[in-house]
Amino acid sequence: MTDLATHLTKLDGHLARFRETGVLNHIAGKDCAGAGGTFETVSPVDESVICTVARSTAVDVDAAAQAAKAAFPAWRDMPAVQRKKILIKIAEGIEARAEEIALCECWDTGQAYRFMSKAALRGAENFRYFADQVTSARNGEHLKSPTLMNVTTRTPIGPVGVITPWNTPFMLSTWKIAPALAAGCTVVHKPAEFSPLSARILMDIAEKAGLPAGVWNLVNGFGEDAGKALTEHPAIKAIAFVGESRTGSLITKQGADTLKRMHLELGGKNPVIVFDDADLDRALDAVIFMIYSINGERCTSSSRLLIQDTIRAEFEAKLIARVNNIKVGHPLDPTTEIGPLIAREHFDKVTSYFDIAKQDGATVAAGGTRVGDEGYFVRPTLFTDASNDMRIAQEEIFGPVLTSIPFSTEEQALNLANDTEYGLTGYLWTADLTRALRFTDKLDAGMIWVNSENVRHLPTPFGGVKSSGIGRDGGDWSFEFYMETKNIAFAIGDHKIPRLGV
Repeated sequence: MTDLATHLTKLDGHLARFRETGVLNHIAGKDCAGAGGTFETVSPVDESVICTVARSTAVDVDAAAQAAKAAFPAWRDMPAVQRKKILIKIAEGIEARAEEIALCECWDTGQAYRFMSKAALRGAENFRYFADQVTSARNGEHLKSPTLMNVTTRTPIGPVGVITPWNTPFMLSTWKIAPALAAGCTVVHKPAEFSPLSARILMDIAEKAGLPAGVWNLVNGFGEDAGKALTEHPAIKAIAFVGESRTGSLITKQGADTLKRMHLELGGKNPVIVFDDADLDRALDAVIFMIYSINGERCTSSSRLLIQDTIRAEFEAKLIARVNNIKVGHPLDPTTEIGPLIAREHFDKVTSYFDIAKQDGATVAAGGTRVGDEGYFVRPTLFTDASNDMRIAQEEIFGPVLTSIPFSTEEQALNLANDTEYGLTGYLWTADLTRALRFTDKLDAGMIWVNSENVRHLPTPFGGVKSSGIGRDGGDWSFEFYMETKNIAFAIGDHKIPRLGV
């Protein structure tokens, strides 16, 4: 196993280019500075400055949108087989630089290497999967009526904006951009300001793979500047956004005047419901993994544990012991399970809930403290003696923080699970198949896993209900977003046509 010192040495080499030039925009095939100057990206590990980053304004976004608009006809009309070859080359480029991507992303986001080492390879899988779908993406249906043969087809919607978050930025960028390119759309990508490094690496990989200039443009910056300009730009036909629910509402308003199509993957306060007939050892593993991996900084984390009261004491005791044993440390240490939170702003938000929990009457059963004096490290935290009306049960904390809430009956568990503004995922643990069928039918969530943690399968739909978002990613659902459906009706005979004015 590669040790921390080796990882740090390799990282230093990868960061050299960023220290020299900063993270630049890339528009119409050329590197360029931001019209708004620069800002600094800071590592959450030791609060040191990594490099400068181009700060884009509406001027930069306009240049990128116009480049995407100009490149669209040729990319749309390129034979599918040629586009497929380019996407496969991008996947190969990702695989060749997977370690570099992982190391830079760990330093930029604080995520543990044990998870980020796989995230880059998942990004390559996204490109390979959608490359395989290129040749069938525009396929339609033949729908015969008594007088007409209706033929449907799909065409790419045009230039699209992609706004990605800071938690697993590389993987989520590929998740959005790969199907857009496969569909024949051109892209303007604005990554999160907290984690800009891997998006720039991905752009380099795409260019070396032969992607034509202007097909994919990169603009860095802040939501209030670059993000707003992108969502309002008339040349951008759709916005794919991943982030918090309040921001999703804001960009919907910003895109309203230009009637933009929106795909919003937003927040969650996801329940994991454990009944007393479940395989409790496996359930315990899944409960821990789905809130404490990825630093708890993911929309699908199961941040509410609904535990049947007959097993509550025993389950919580085992949970406390395991949580206290999770290793918090340097993200590039292969043994680390939880690294630092992304930034000071987010660190302050997450840690504020430690006092909120106590004020509302919950017990801090594990964690609830900072780790060390440098960086944004916190102990994995468990709140017990909680009720579903507490802020810790209703608000998305987005950190390694779990709230345990007891229930007695199936009906009560369902009411608790649905009693939130969110509806992204749900996790159910039971050995009773009929209960699983009843419960999942009534559970307000776009995705539900029964007797499993979150295991993503690319052809399946990904998305939520209520405040957790609009639309679905994955498989053909991605193409439904990035493409317009067209119907052509052919008369199959001389049917009767109403005659006026005869």
